[in-house]
Amino acid sequence: MTRPTTHSWVKTALSLSAAGLLLSVAACGGGAASAEGPDDVLTIGTDDGQEKHWLIIQEKLAEGGIEAEVKTFSDGTQINTATENGDIDINLFQHLAYLAQYNVNNNGTLVPVGATAVYPLALYSKDYGSLEELPEGAEVAIPNNPTNQARALLNLQEAGLLTLKDGGDSLSTPAEIESAKVEITPVDSNQTVTALNGSAAAAVVNNTQAQKGGLGDEVIIYKDDLESGTNDAYINAFVTKEENADDPRWETLIDVYHSSEVQEAVTELNGGNLKFKDDWTAEQLVELLRSEEEVAASGA
Repeated sequence: MTRPTTHSWVKTALSLSAAGLLLSVAACGGGAASAEGPDDVLTIGTDDGQEKHWLIIQEKLAEGGIEAEVKTFSDGTQINTATENGDIDINLFQHLAYLAQYNVNNNGTLVPVGATAVYPLALYSKDYGSLEELPEGAEVAIPNNPTNQARALLNLQEAGLLTLKDGGDSLSTPAEIESAKVEITPVDSNQTVTALNGSAAAAVVNNTQAQKGGLGDEVIIYKDDLESGTNDAYINAFVTKEENADDPRWETLIDVYHSSEVQEAVTELNGGNLKFKDDWTAEQLVELLRSEEEVAASGA
């Protein structure tokens, strides 16, 4: 994610004079340059601007004549609001389901212009080595924020541990569970690892929290299929205002992101737990976004 989660936010400023680049990491602020020409500074909002793949992205953009500034925010709504207001040009931190809910709840006009990757939402257990070993009625903790909660329920349904009314969607809640072999306990996303170390027999934990909690692949008993259409709504994407969707710099930015050097750094950061999505067009992403917005609007 990708994915909106709580991080330890680090404010840094790195000046790379040789390349003529600037990495600015701040909680917010700063006006974005216009998208009129190659001499303008491209401002990118994210939630992990201190990570090394952003330096690689800046360096490779500079080779193409694009100077980029990366700004780190501590909250997803702040990032999207800054994009809407023109304080930044484009952002990368969210999947399409999250973006759809933002647009519906805030009358937003943001659209995806390029896919990056999809990240797993795996089921972990320290007490049981497989799904089959989970006892009937075992407690399973899931994140309680709407997008991850729905995805966790879909994950558990795919694993055969429960069924959802009408098959569920990206806004499903525990109230829509029709049958279950386990007991579902929603907790704050930051407490999923804690729950796993406590009373829960298993927990659905997003990739970021799993890394922070020291959970390795050896305690995963089920991982969602990142190749299946089930997870398309959770593809992460570069996002900008609809009126700026045709900025020619986006093609360069997306190509840079999917370069081998950047993908290697992102893969290392995430322990290999992701699937890059470089085959999605902007048109396909927007079509999926509109579908997710319909789902979000139905639950508003």
